[in-house]
Amino acid sequence: MMTSEKLLKQIDFIKEIDKVKYIQRRTKLFNSDRCENDAEHSWHLALMAIVLAEHADEPVDLLKVIKMVLIHDIVEIDAGDTFIYDNEKAHSNTEEELLAAKRIFGMLPEQQAEELISIWEEFEAGETREAQFAKAMDRLEPLLQNSSNNGVPGMNLM
Repeated sequence: MMTSEKLLKQIDFIKEIDKVKYIQRRTKLFNSDRCENDAEHSWHLALMAIVLAEHADEPVDLLKVIKMVLIHDIVEIDAGDTFIYDNEKAHSNTEEELLAAKRIFGMLPEQQAEELISIWEEFEAGETREAQFAKAMDRLEPLLQNSSNNGVPGMNLM
């Protein structure tokens, strides 16, 4: 692939993932009434992973964990957000999310697309050390947020 064609694909992807900033989550920022968006959530998880990596049960590939937490919710551009405490919608790798991953990551040059789809699938499967640690960060953040906001109505988290 010519460099300019590759670069154009990468720029198109970068423009597309800007949409993640508009996906509102139901968890509120620490000590705030404002809900966070998916971009804020992913950024926060990446920094949490950097700071808390020493507490993983086993050593993890931190770069892979950071990639996982930065891309794990990109599929929500197409599939929408599933609230962590939703009792009706499953948090499993749905067909809708897989289609979203293939479409969005598929905008990239083939090698990058394959890498990000693979990392996203690894996160979703939750079987590797890196995926388990990344998922722990993804579960810890809303717990901490809800605790700082005196929990969620109808739920006593701490």
